[in-house]
Amino acid sequence: MSYKYLMFEVKDAIGTITLNRPRKRNALSLELLKELKSLLAAIEEKKDTRVVIIKGAGKVFSAGHDISQLVGHEMAYYKEIFDTCIEVMKKIQRLPQPVIARVHGVATAAGCQLVAACDLAVAEEGTLFGTPGVEIGLFCSTPAVPLVRAIGRKRALEMLLTGRLITAVEAERYGLVNRVVPLDTLDAETNALAGKIAEASPFTVGIGKEAFYTQVNMTDFQAYDYAKQVIVLNNFAEDAKEGLSAFLEKRKPVWKGR
Repeated sequence: MSYKYLMFEVKDAIGTITLNRPRKRNALSLELLKELKSLLAAIEEKKDTRVVIIKGAGKVFSAGHDISQLVGHEMAYYKEIFDTCIEVMKKIQRLPQPVIARVHGVATAAGCQLVAACDLAVAEEGTLFGTPGVEIGLFCSTPAVPLVRAIGRKRALEMLLTGRLITAVEAERYGLVNRVVPLDTLDAETNALAGKIAEASPFTVGIGKEAFYTQVNMTDFQAYDYAKQVIVLNNFAEDAKEGLSAFLEKRKPVWKGR
């Protein structure tokens, strides 16, 4: 797979996507978003990757949409940009493989949205996060969707209404990222998290991720009823039978991916 604005490599079943517009602070141009959408679809189809890491080249993770593309165009063009961006965010959630944001420098506007949309996130301690669209007259309405689901209404609205950048420590406390680490250990910590997930059955992880996002906005009782059906059916999967047998036999399971 060859891309102009992305780099992709797979090692030990961990796929790493690098946003590769460092001179533009990895701005999420329409062209980059289209490539990312295509790459995520290819990752899902090939199924040789168990975990995906998204990172940015250069000094920052991503400063958000390419502002130069948001001036002087017709409505249809703007609609295409935001449609494509939303399709990427939805694809991340629907992807069977867990997606981890490896964040450094800055993650603002749609860049912050991308972090919030990922399943997990690891940030270096100097990272700043924000949704500063209000400062330039363009409210971060679409970044608000995953942001509020990650950190709650009051904190999300403060970020959206003031445009204030929050620190990595605040982001961890809010629930936007899972952990904060020194820059020199960022790759190791992110890869260790991905590696731990990759040890599990990819089939089981896919079932679990889909079930998590399906039940999360249900009422408690609806969620229990749905989750019960999922776990009962999961019990009949070959990897479940193998994992349970391996546990009882005190050996390492051999996953079949089904």
